[in-house]
Amino acid sequence: MERILQTAESMQQKARAIIEDTQLMDIWTSIGATINLVGSLQTGLLINNRDIDFHIYSAPFSLSDSFSAMARLAENPRIKSISYTNLIEAEDKCIEWHAFYEDEENQSWQIDMIHILEDSPYVGYFERVAERISQVLTPETRQAILTIKDAIPPEKKVMGIQIYKAVIADGVRDVDAFWHWKDAQPDDGIVTWVP
Repeated sequence: MERILQTAESMQQKARAIIEDTQLMDIWTSIGATINLVGSLQTGLLINNRDIDFHIYSAPFSLSDSFSAMARLAENPRIKSISYTNLIEAEDKCIEWHAFYEDEENQSWQIDMIHILEDSPYVGYFERVAERISQVLTPETRQAILTIKDAIPPEKKVMGIQIYKAVIADGVRDVDAFWHWKDAQPDDGIVTWVP
């Protein structure tokens, strides 16, 4: 268990160093946006998936400002690619940016920046989810979540929220039990569970 905790701590330190190196917070605030860290780094549950998640808000929303922020981010030589998806007309009402950062060990990190419109149903939602998960985590559930995450092969894509729900709500404590639990769940896209 000590190895898992050390791995998680090391990964989280690397993720925070990437945020610092990219100056992401400054870039977004320079266009008048609010940027919130969400997901596994925010909850202290990042271990083996090199993924950093942000939700971004600006009023009024400006697509050109969003592109301007990405242009500044692209100036960092460790940013190797950036992709863009326009979901303004979709239920999500957002712009998805995915930037790929190559660290000093040539490992690729995905930085997800979701620029959300004010009338999106997801405004503040995932911030509240992260806050609730942080509030209800115990040393035992944190250990179970990190152990399950560590045991899942990288090629198997699993949403962190599924693991959190399995462990916190349904008492799952190991990866075999998690796979059984997951097989019994409906596949409805976005998981809207909040502890």
